[in-house]
Amino acid sequence: MPETNAPSHAAGQPETAPVIALEDARLALSSAEGMVEILRGITLSIAAGQTVAVLGPSGAGKTSLLMIMAGLETLTGGRISLADHDITAMGEDALAALRRDQVGIVFQAFRLIPSMTALQNVAVPLELAGRADAETAAAAALDSVGLAHRKTHLPDQMSGGEQQRVAIARAIAPKPRILLADEPTGNLDSGTSEKVIATLFEATQTAGAALVLVTHDAALAERCGRVLTIDDGRIVDDRATRTSAA
Repeated sequence: MPETNAPSHAAGQPETAPVIALEDARLALSSAEGMVEILRGITLSIAAGQTVAVLGPSGAGKTSLLMIMAGLETLTGGRISLADHDITAMGEDALAALRRDQVGIVFQAFRLIPSMTALQNVAVPLELAGRADAETAAAAALDSVGLAHRKTHLPDQMSGGEQQRVAIARAIAPKPRILLADEPTGNLDSGTSEKVIATLFEATQTAGAALVLVTHDAALAERCGRVLTIDDGRIVDDRATRTSAA
């Protein structure tokens, strides 16, 4: 069942290429016991404007799926395309530029620069992209997550929830084509969580971006248009939600 929030196409016209496409994607990592298969041949495509939740038990491969989508882990088999670029054999410099320009990432670990203020942390990717309005856009992103009053604070002067919101502001500020979020509300209270999720969905809709979020929250997953369930490194279910048919 197709999502209604995916781009529509006139009859007989070709569909727009997906912004994320995986073909038999495999990932194996070394351990003390030898190589361990993390992802076992995943094929899927995600279109611009789609909101996709990823569910599954701990250790199923959810975060690893996001890591290969971001080009932060190298596949051991298969292919992956991001924003019309085949990244399978792409060099690290080219990958870094692609992430900077096209991909926003919210990690479970905030990965903020401790010596920089909230405003500076959010402005970094914008400045690296040569944006003349980097500071203004960063301030607007912080305001969208309710942190206008914290822009001059360093990470260690903020709570964990506030640091998470800074990380989300940093991800959405460049208006990327792809937003990847790993448990984006895991450190937030219910009220703040609702605001942050609304901001992520709004950013996705405004930019026509694809949003992929890993979550253990089934209710949050149902707010997305599509839900993937992963178990033992494989997609075991891929379904549209009622939201997609609304």
